[in-house]
Amino acid sequence: MTVHFIGAGPGAPDLITLRGRDLIARSPVCLYAGSLVPKALLDHCPPGAEIVDTAPLDLDAIVKLCVEATQAGKDVARLHSGDLSIWSAMGEQLRRLDQEGVRYSVTPGVPAFAAAAAALKRELTLPGIAQSLVLTRTSGRASPMPERETLAAFAGTGATLAIHLSIHALESVAVELIPFYGRDCPTAVVARASWADEQIVRAPLGDIVAAMRESPVERTALILVGPALAAQDFRESELYNADYVRRFRAGGRPGEDD
Repeated sequence: MTVHFIGAGPGAPDLITLRGRDLIARSPVCLYAGSLVPKALLDHCPPGAEIVDTAPLDLDAIVKLCVEATQAGKDVARLHSGDLSIWSAMGEQLRRLDQEGVRYSVTPGVPAFAAAAAALKRELTLPGIAQSLVLTRTSGRASPMPERETLAAFAGTGATLAIHLSIHALESVAVELIPFYGRDCPTAVVARASWADEQIVRAPLGDIVAAMRESPVERTALILVGPALAAQDFRESELYNADYVRRFRAGGRPGEDD
């Protein structure tokens, strides 16, 4: 039997992969993070499934449920919001399951930054403007930041920043970034991206704190900073240039970049 870790997406119940949906449908036990995973996803559970909200449980209790279910011959759907590769606490669960000899699988999900970019209708990497996206956060009670992973260090690259789990520290974030990006740098806060009550606030970096006072948000918000958020004067990529020779067009040679 297997514990299936499934990225449940950013919020909208239809933003889940077909694989994730099908795994939920055939797992008689479903563990989900109730504070972040939409309950509509539980409609995919099979009739009579054991459904447990893990929000009030600690790691020991969650692992115990997984071990007991698999020992009883039951697959488990373990739902986490967004994608499991970042800030999901999946790693510590997998380590415990390894120790217990429990088999598991991992199915990716739509990450919050992708849902936020879609809500803004923006590409986060534009030719000549930004070709890198940094996913980061500020220190919190659950996870302090390593000393070298500072906003200033990332800001020095000029990349687009997607700052998670930091809306409570918005003022200090702005203060730290203004010397690198300038007060006029486009900034957006997207709260509950893809949920029915999604909220978007756009403002220059120097004004974003004041803008958010008019529309306060306490949690489940992403801060995006970088010139790509509003740039219009950027060159077109070579990808669709009629004169660009690539292997899928006449004249291209195997091995050339797409």
